Amino acid sequence: MKILTLKLSNFRNYEKLKLIFNDNLNIFYGNNGIGKTNLVEAIYVLSLTKSFRTNNDRNLIKDGEISTKIEGEVETNTTNEYEVVINKEGKKVKIDNNVVSKLSEYISKINIVLLEADEQIIFEESPSERRKLLNIELCNIKNDYIIYLNNYNKILKQRNFYLKELYLNSNGSLEYLDILTKKLIEYGKKIYDYRKEFIDNINKYISDKYKSIFEYGDIFIKYNSDYTKNEDEIFNYYKINYNKELNLGKTLYGIHHDDIIFQLNKKDIAIWGSNGQKKNAIIAFKLALIELIYAEKGSYPILILDDLFSALDNLKVKNIIKILSDNIQTFITTTDLEKIDNSLLEKADIFDIGNCGVFNE
Repeated sequence: MKILTLKLSNFRNYEKLKLIFNDNLNIFYGNNGIGKTNLVEAIYVLSLTKSFRTNNDRNLIKDGEISTKIEGEVETNTTNEYEVVINKEGKKVKIDNNVVSKLSEYISKINIVLLEADEQIIFEESPSERRKLLNIELCNIKNDYIIYLNNYNKILKQRNFYLKELYLNSNGSLEYLDILTKKLIEYGKKIYDYRKEFIDNINKYISDKYKSIFEYGDIFIKYNSDYTKNEDEIFNYYKINYNKELNLGKTLYGIHHDDIIFQLNKKDIAIWGSNGQKKNAIIAFKLALIELIYAEKGSYPILILDDLFSALDNLKVKNIIKILSDNIQTFITTTDLEKIDNSLLEKADIFDIGNCGVFNE
């Protein structure tokens, strides 16, 4: 999978811009704050229709403008034109100039793997951030995953509302609560199955990737979920705990409480790992993800390394690039070309990001 061209209209600090990319390695360099990450963010939005830096789509629109458009020519088995338009009404997507009515039918067409400098912070945050990681990567691969996730969240919201109603009105029907519970379990089980398969597949690759860069250590991801039993057993568990949920007015069990635990040499990295080991674990996870996507899709994803040179020493970055297939199109942002090995620079297209525009060297 390659992105051949990128066109931006009123995206962040860019009014009008068109770039043509190298099939292998593309480097955006320049001082901080002038738009390097904005370019890889645009590629990410073209893929997933959302940013990795903000939850507010309006922030992507250039100051003083009412909309932004991101267009890209992407090559897989065929070459297709993709388009994302964002304005105050929301967002619209097109493939080959045809409107795609559902985002779930657009997402997962362009596969992206993103590596940022500070991703190890995920170990210090709540389980919701690790679930977010799972959701993003699964949506990137399975276009129906987002449908099950949206349906689950919709039923979860309805169930929580009804639990509060029952608390206020003891004459309410438990039969309807049973119906909501069974529906929640139905969608939750689908999500659980997808997540379990995903983690199992990541575990096939992650230790080898870790060792290939950092030379030592066995890494394993443990998946914790309330939904490990069959649907009847899960339903009975809900029934036993109805009174507890009624008193609190919320759903206490389900895949919205899932978590993943990264273990290095059988110890929880979040507790026992150094900052460097946490950083290395996320890198190994993302490199394993590349192999998983290739196994699922038959083509490698586009790889983004955003400011990674500021977080790792040159040798580790060189090792990362060295183990990548030449078929993986890679985008790197950096403030200093001298940190990049000459063997990489020789095969790269280098874009000098300046205040007055982008220049290709």
